[in-house]
Order: sequence, then structure tokens, then C-alpha cells
Amino acid sequence: MWGATLLLAGAIGIEVAATSLLPRAESFTDPFWTAIVVGGYVVSLWMLAVVVRSIPVSVAYAAWAGAGTATVAVIGFAFLGESMTWLKGASLGLIVVGVVGLNLVASHP
Repeated sequence: MWGATLLLAGAIGIEVAATSLLPRAESFTDPFWTAIVVGGYVVSLWMLAVVVRSIPVSVAYAAWAGAGTATVAVIGFAFLGESMTWLKGASLGLIVVGVVGLNLVASHP
């Protein structure tokens, strides 16, 4: 289970990195950055596919998508000049609460 959890964390990290680099791909017109972004997504999805052998897909995907979404939003605010309103912050908090809730339910069937 720990191995799958670490693999899931890696998949999330790679997906976040690929998404954060998406602006550099210039609408997929820059071949170098496009290859990095697409390659990151492919590796992340492959890792997620391996993870769902050990972790229920509903929990793994929620963690992958939710943590990725929240982390990219924070990176957008901190490093890419995006705005952060109270509603956006509260919505990100709800995503985190939802992912934690799914993990708690999955660990106590």
C-alpha cells in the first residue's frame, strides 16, 4: 500500500509539473515544451494506471485530480501571476476536504 501511495504522489507531482509548464508549450506550437508537457501527462497517467491495481480507482483518481487541481491553483497564484480570491481559496479547501474524506472512507470500509 505504501508503494502505491508513493507512486500516486509521484504521478500527482509529474502531472502538476506538466500542467504548470503548459503555458510554455504556447498552444502546442513549441515542440520542445509540448514534448515535455505531453510526456509528463503520459507518464503520470501510466503511473495512475499502475496505482489503481492497489488503491480503488475512485480514491486514486480523486486524490490525483483533486491534489493536482489544488496544487496547480496555488502554483498559478504564487508563481504565474494568477489571482486568489476568497471564493477560489474556499473552493480549493473544499477539494482538499473531499479528497481527505474519500481517503478516510476508503480506509474504513
